[in-house]
Amino acid sequence: MSYQAPLRDMQFVLYELLKCDEVLPALPGFEDASREIMDAIINEGARLTQNVIEPTNTPGDREGCHYDPQTKTVATPQGFKDAYKQFAEGGWTGMSAPVEFGGQGMPHLLNTVAEEMMCSANLSLGMYPGLTHGAVNALLGYGTNEQKDYYLPKLISGEWSGTMCLTEPQCGTDLGLIRTKAEPQADGSYAVSGTKIWITGGEHDLTDNIVHLVLAKLPDAPKGSKGISLFLVPKFLDDGSRNTAFCGGLEHKMGIKGSATCVMNFEEARGWLIGEPNKGLQAMFVMMNSARIMVGIQGLGIGEAAYQVSLSFAKDRLQSRSLSGPKEPEKAADPIIVHPDVRRMLLRQKATIEGCRALAYYTVMQLDISLHSEDAEARERADDMVQLLTPVVKAFLTDEGFFCANDGLQLMGGSGFTQDWPLEQFVRDARITRIYEGTNGIQALDLVGRKLGMNGGRSVKRFFAMLQRYMEENPGAPFVTEVKDASSKLQSATMWLMQQGMADGEQAGAAATPYLRLFALTAVAFFWSRMALLAQQQLEAGTTETDFYQAKIHSGQFFVSRILPQASSLLAEIESGKDNLMAMTEAQF
Repeated sequence: MSYQAPLRDMQFVLYELLKCDEVLPALPGFEDASREIMDAIINEGARLTQNVIEPTNTPGDREGCHYDPQTKTVATPQGFKDAYKQFAEGGWTGMSAPVEFGGQGMPHLLNTVAEEMMCSANLSLGMYPGLTHGAVNALLGYGTNEQKDYYLPKLISGEWSGTMCLTEPQCGTDLGLIRTKAEPQADGSYAVSGTKIWITGGEHDLTDNIVHLVLAKLPDAPKGSKGISLFLVPKFLDDGSRNTAFCGGLEHKMGIKGSATCVMNFEEARGWLIGEPNKGLQAMFVMMNSARIMVGIQGLGIGEAAYQVSLSFAKDRLQSRSLSGPKEPEKAADPIIVHPDVRRMLLRQKATIEGCRALAYYTVMQLDISLHSEDAEARERADDMVQLLTPVVKAFLTDEGFFCANDGLQLMGGSGFTQDWPLEQFVRDARITRIYEGTNGIQALDLVGRKLGMNGGRSVKRFFAMLQRYMEENPGAPFVTEVKDASSKLQSATMWLMQQGMADGEQAGAAATPYLRLFALTAVAFFWSRMALLAQQQLEAGTTETDFYQAKIHSGQFFVSRILPQASSLLAEIESGKDNLMAMTEAQF
């Protein structure tokens, strides 16, 4: 079967749970973001991704990108150029970009919905405009007026694309070890020299120009991460000449084969400083924070696509009889959806995907509030939630997206393992999302090491207060008891980290990954309680969408009964401390 955008589920989260059609139009700049306008845009996005983008996914995976060592250029798979052209001409590359530079000025939340559909339809193709969003954000925050006026209109229109050039052969997360150099020139530009690896969209044939944002060090830079600057290095210069920034080859990857992942060689390439000298990490983190939420949405998108395929298979595939007696006696066997273990895998996908969608959309709506509200306190509260939840969204949604694809493949048995079905590609494509833009282990360290203690713990205190307020105001809501128990366990884990982790970094490091998962499970349980309460209210009001709302309650019940109980083991893992990890010597491994 082909991908179908889950429009009704999206609308439920947007309008019934988050009430974004009331919240967003009240923000300056979003006056036109009515439900009618947003629905029209989402419906058009569904049409584009279903009819234009999705048909390129499997062929693009089979063909991959092509590197020409003579010209040092890359050709994307057949069909990508036309699909990207339609995507750009439809204005999708500039959905949330400022109107003054040619964007549509719509909320980031609406752009996130479009990104989810794009990632379900073809993750590889979605990577190209996805990284451009980060480049736009970095230039908006740190570029000069001249840089903004020249580059932003082309990037926002999709005529040009952008990259992030961080990683080098000898360093990834520890960017203080980079060796790329930038030598000042008499005309105010810089000669950038060095090699960057794993550069998404570093070279391709979709756009007329590629704008590389490159981390490098000035000759007199301080050592370590305090000596990193950010430079803009275009593929083509403003006079049309070719800059000396070349692709040295493509990575041979497990998945996302339609995405050009390049080795980039900068050979005294002309570049221009973005922001202040030795302050490049600040600007790059603007790109990375945007990219981390985007990658979380990639996990959500792939999980949704995998669920749709495996659900269709489970309804059609005949195998054995129901354990409670034949359900379709006129057929040779029953469809496998009657079997409890098949339902376990389907419900695990459905319950986590819908819970993750609520968490992600909530986080992005807080981003819109933090950037546009006229109320300083509201901006602060919203920004606290964005900072706290960004690593959770990135790590948990990509973990679960991969698990959903894996469950879908397992459900389909041997069929899932073949190329006759897209599940094996979904598993391969989903795997990278847990690694790039900061591995999920790094996200956990960011949550524990930076986000919990920010502003004296203000963000996490506000998170717990939000849960507490909901439970006090809705004592009879579905799953409130389970949310209360999970919240208590998360608070215990947080206190343990405050007592143990602040004095011993290894204690914090040992607890980080289970803590992030415990945090995510608690947050998703909170949203499931809210969603089930809304469903219950609709059913009591006599809705005609009985199956839709009953399914919400059933899905939430599955989550709190079969997934949320992990909270107990996660707390035990956290409180077990570091010794069971660190006591062994290297020789004993």
